[in-house]
Amino acid sequence: MADPVQTAGSTSDRVKVIVAFVACVAGVVGYYFLADRSAPLRIAVLVLGVVVGGVVAWFSNAGRNFVVFAQESAREVRKVVWPERKDSLRMTGIVFGFAVVMALFLWGADRALEFVLYDLILGWKQ
Repeated sequence: MADPVQTAGSTSDRVKVIVAFVACVAGVVGYYFLADRSAPLRIAVLVLGVVVGGVVAWFSNAGRNFVVFAQESAREVRKVVWPERKDSLRMTGIVFGFAVVMALFLWGADRALEFVLYDLILGWKQ
């Protein structure tokens, strides 16, 4: 059974996320609504909407979880052992060669089926 305090926090988090989304959308709408104004003003409105949305989202549980997720993802990317250039080129060549072979095979199969269906079975000549 859920804790009532958790439910109240969850509702407030939803409200915070909705307010953050509305602030971001307001920034984008303001950018386009002020199309006849100067570019720095339009960009300032856009940035202000996104920053306000980001700050409000930061104070929600989902926003903090996202930041933790992003930090953990960055840490995991640093652990990745990237292949050498030679290995990458070799594997790319293998994939490209396989794609060419499959394309030729499918083209041949299509032509063979076309010949069997149209020329042999139906008797249509192209």
